[in-house]
Amino acid sequence: MAAEPCDSVSLDVETIYLGGKEFHVQTGLGSVSVIVHGDQEKPALLSYPDLGLNYMSCFQGLFFFPEAASLLLHNFCIYHISPPGHELGAASISEEDPVPTVEDLADQILEILNFFRLDAVMCMGVTAGAYILSLFAMKYRERVLGLILVSPLCRAPSWTEWFYNKFMANLLYFYGMCGLLKDCLLKRYFSQEVRGSEEIPESDIVQACRRLLDERQSMNVLRFLEAMNMRPDISDGLKRLRCRTLVFVGDESPFHAEAIHMISKLDKRCSALVEVQACGSMVTEEQPHAMLIPLEYFLMGYGFYRPSQISGSPRSPLSPSCISPELLSPESMGLKLKPIKTRVLL
Repeated sequence: MAAEPCDSVSLDVETIYLGGKEFHVQTGLGSVSVIVHGDQEKPALLSYPDLGLNYMSCFQGLFFFPEAASLLLHNFCIYHISPPGHELGAASISEEDPVPTVEDLADQILEILNFFRLDAVMCMGVTAGAYILSLFAMKYRERVLGLILVSPLCRAPSWTEWFYNKFMANLLYFYGMCGLLKDCLLKRYFSQEVRGSEEIPESDIVQACRRLLDERQSMNVLRFLEAMNMRPDISDGLKRLRCRTLVFVGDESPFHAEAIHMISKLDKRCSALVEVQACGSMVTEEQPHAMLIPLEYFLMGYGFYRPSQISGSPRSPLSPSCISPELLSPESMGLKLKPIKTRVLL
């Protein structure tokens, strides 16, 4: 549905942005940037990125991959939500403003949906963004059609993660977006192979992400990091989710064990796991082609198809022989999704 004014939020700025429109929506937590791509009469797909990222640095690889773009943009209008202060050109949020909780960020999504007059939506999130969308789906089950989660979190931080996050928080506070902090974040996002080494240079996607991190306001990233470091465990509420859930995780992601734990807590009748070999957390950027066929079969259950679909597309490195038989079963195409462990051989 097209955006219309409502009582709780208002449109502040609307600009044309790389083929989409940027809306700055005023919410109870302040202004939030939402980039809208596509026909707003189509069903809505919300995206929410990981810490320190926005849609340009977290979802560009997936949405620029031709087959995935045709699948998603043909069926959905995309609403890319940036965490507060993570959009391009964002000013530093005042230190006097209280740090939002993860509950606040989940409630903010409801305000955004209400502004755009959206009913039930498909959601796609990466790591921290996956946690926020999962929490939103638990709180507002009737507003979520399905969840596509990449390297998701659902437990409170372990002591190791808590101390590591505190270390990054101190870097952000005292040194800003310094080289060491960017190295910490890149290790969070990508596998060692694409991050390179002394002998092997960084890949293009890592170099591009490093440049985009330079544009983040360190205090804004710190606020999101602090919210995530205080997150509660939501594992027990996952079985109450009504929507289907598709989970992707790279087998070299530092959050691999978290994704395995999450899939064990989800209703086995309507959830599926796809593990991607030789990949870090951000499958959307590092190996977006590995997401295509699982996404296609997941979305078939909702009646969504890729236009002019051709089986065994020569542009895709995947073929039915690479995918677990359970994912290709009739149950997976709409009647039921089984929990699976799929290795994508590239």
